[in-house]
Amino acid sequence: MSQRGLEALLRPKSIAVIGASVTPGRAGYFMMRNLLAGGFSGPVLPVTPKYKAVSGVLAWPDIANLPFAPDLAIICTHAKRNLELLQQLGEKGCKACIILSSPASQLEELKACASQWQIRLLGPNSLGLLAPWQGLNASFSPVPIAKGCIAFISQSAAVSNTILDWAQQRNLGFSWFIALGDSLDIDVDDLLDFLARDGKTSAILLYLEHLSDARRFVSASRSASRNKPILVIKSGRSHQAQAMIGTLSGLDAAWDAAIQRAGLLRVQDTHELFSAVESLSHMRPLRGDRLMIISNGAAPAALALDELYARNGKLATLSDETLQALTTLLPEGVGRGNPLDLKDDATPARYVACIEQLLDSHELDALMIIHAPSAVSPATETAEQIIAAVAKHPRGKQVTLLTNWCGEYSSQAARRAFTQAGIPTWRTPEGTVTAFMHQVEYRRNQKQLRETPALPIGLTQNSTQAHLLIQQALDQGITTLDTHEVQPVLQAYGLSTLPTWIASDSREAATIADQIGYPVALKLRSPDIPHKSEVQGVMLYLRSCEEVEQAAEAIFDRVRHTHPQARIDGLLVQSMANRAGAQELRVVVEQDPLFGPIIMLGEGGVEWQADKQAAVALPPLNMTLARYLVIQAMKSGKVRSRSALRPLDIAGLSQLLVQVSNLVVDCPEIQRLDIHPLLASANEFTLLDVTLQLAPFTGDNEARLAIRPYPHHLEEQVQLKDGQYCLFRPILPEDEPQLRAFIAQVTKEDLYYRYFSEINEFTHEDLANMTQIDYDREMAIVAVRQHDGNDEIIGVTRAISDADNIDAEFSVLVRSDLKGLGMGRRLLEKMIRYTRDHGLQQLNGITMPHNTGMITLARKLNFRVNIQLDDGIVSLNLPLGEA
Repeated sequence: MSQRGLEALLRPKSIAVIGASVTPGRAGYFMMRNLLAGGFSGPVLPVTPKYKAVSGVLAWPDIANLPFAPDLAIICTHAKRNLELLQQLGEKGCKACIILSSPASQLEELKACASQWQIRLLGPNSLGLLAPWQGLNASFSPVPIAKGCIAFISQSAAVSNTILDWAQQRNLGFSWFIALGDSLDIDVDDLLDFLARDGKTSAILLYLEHLSDARRFVSASRSASRNKPILVIKSGRSHQAQAMIGTLSGLDAAWDAAIQRAGLLRVQDTHELFSAVESLSHMRPLRGDRLMIISNGAAPAALALDELYARNGKLATLSDETLQALTTLLPEGVGRGNPLDLKDDATPARYVACIEQLLDSHELDALMIIHAPSAVSPATETAEQIIAAVAKHPRGKQVTLLTNWCGEYSSQAARRAFTQAGIPTWRTPEGTVTAFMHQVEYRRNQKQLRETPALPIGLTQNSTQAHLLIQQALDQGITTLDTHEVQPVLQAYGLSTLPTWIASDSREAATIADQIGYPVALKLRSPDIPHKSEVQGVMLYLRSCEEVEQAAEAIFDRVRHTHPQARIDGLLVQSMANRAGAQELRVVVEQDPLFGPIIMLGEGGVEWQADKQAAVALPPLNMTLARYLVIQAMKSGKVRSRSALRPLDIAGLSQLLVQVSNLVVDCPEIQRLDIHPLLASANEFTLLDVTLQLAPFTGDNEARLAIRPYPHHLEEQVQLKDGQYCLFRPILPEDEPQLRAFIAQVTKEDLYYRYFSEINEFTHEDLANMTQIDYDREMAIVAVRQHDGNDEIIGVTRAISDADNIDAEFSVLVRSDLKGLGMGRRLLEKMIRYTRDHGLQQLNGITMPHNTGMITLARKLNFRVNIQLDDGIVSLNLPLGEA
């Protein structure tokens, strides 16, 4: 996620075109023409030995003779010259380069050369980039683009050209338009970090085919999407499509899980993409998911309703008071409800009156207005009156407004008026509902973004025991454990299976069941049997609890009679009477080639097709994230609702998923875990059959995870000067109430020293940003002590690193009434150790000249202190390479 050299690429002050040409059809000809036509204000330096000038601009014979080192160079020559030209650019001091074409055999050498000279590469095989706000068209695109607020990043030149053509027809502008090509150096995560800070960009659109580093992508996406909406279209959902575009990008559902966790929004096709781009152009934050639909016809409203239900949307429910108020505005015989059909004779005045009444209520979060062509209700006049009414209504900006002016010719002016007023508009009811559900999903994903997993209190976790058992199995060459063998590992994390026993083979078991005469549910184990005397394990579940003991004895007798040499370790007969209405679920953990471990939830008893029959999440999970997974599985039909008498206990299933997540996060040797079936009946969950596949693991355990888990190893008990102990640990999402209480006990003076401004109150969003952090880029250590039986935060230190993981800004804040205990020093020392171990090179901070305590502490810890009285600040700097 390096930002080194990106300014030279994206905001160059000078550009050299290597291989500039006057011959139409040549790459150097197109590039010179586009650069000059785009209005780039800096010097353009054509490099070619063939011509004195290109497009009226003085040319230079070679790179060595350039009058100065260009910020950006664009190589337009034959690919065989790429390496020597890149070497010459490095020697000249060029900082960034676009390579238009290169064979795959050349990529590694190009990468090594660029690294040697610290040149940032866009491409190879890139269409180039456009930056309209700078008049920069360093691309092959013949289509100029207008200035706008959306940045577009694409891994496909064909899709890039399609979007450019579409945007020109709709006069849609962009802040940046960047074609990545092969992403040899600069990748999506680099650009996300850059665009997250760009003042001209309010939303980001991604077209992806592959990722080089899932961890970096998720981390950069989580950081950027806290500030700006990001939409993703990902091709290659099927294995066949992946083969066509030449990429292996893993399970498509894993992409969905990663996109959701990063707070992004995925659209499924180019039609949705175009619709979503229009939404982004005028997107307002959605306050909820309750949609109200009004229309001047039943048929368009019905189409909208069908699409809403197909996408699991939610209609707003109007109160009796609101319905009664609407009654007075509508003619006799017009039905009241949602959708609200105003009838085909609805005038502009009727539209406005009903809209104002609905805006007066607080019973809806979004209002969808449908208008079909009508002589009574002219499209343009109706739109203009609605725009004026919404603009002056006090709640006009609090309710998300979506408009659907049907038709083509008669509605063009109306849609143009809505666009100019900043109100999104669509041509079809289905497209409008799709856009609304995009916003609902985006809002839901943003909630997931705020969740940083932690171990729920009270859950069993004995990672040492689990590691010992797994290592013992691997030492013996065992890589597959079945139900009874895996039971001790599961128990270490609070999971348990039913006891297993030795009985007869499957044919014999069926005979036994028939002879006993009880209806039974039969589950077989099939391990390799080294000796016939050690027969297969069988689980029998009687559906009647009558005469259980007699049934058990009958089974024992039958097995002893048919296999006198068999080893019988025990027998369990489990009554199913108390499990009426139980359903079989399946929980599977697999290794995705891109995102690492993934957790899948679906139904048992079906032929397992993960991409179709399972909801997917990325570990680590906490209770909130696990609940999202369960709800998603139920809403998508992957887990169907069963008995109303014993409904599925969502909280209980969520806890089980968290336990599975903890096991997988802690034990990198686990390659696959299959719980099939998991019998669920209300709050009872029984692991009937479990298979665990193992493989030796070496390296960094956390590096295999797409999302860094809560760093337990940083927890530390610390004794303060007064003798009391407190726990230094990374901050948790659950700390928000304690953090609010902590800040309330810090004086305004201390808060002013910390935040350089007077802060009267921290909002929920402020506190969420402080507690729900990405441990890859930010670390906050809190000091927690026990007081009156409760945990309370009494100090906090924080460090936020740059995207290159070179510099970090730090801060320390101690409760004002607890100063003098040495807590501030201990916290800062811990943060210094952490940032040094994390590979950072410098720790920087700013305080005020009057904050003598902080300045004294910094000097004791060898910070360089620079007092700048003219600016009223004191800068603090600690090189972390110095012990």
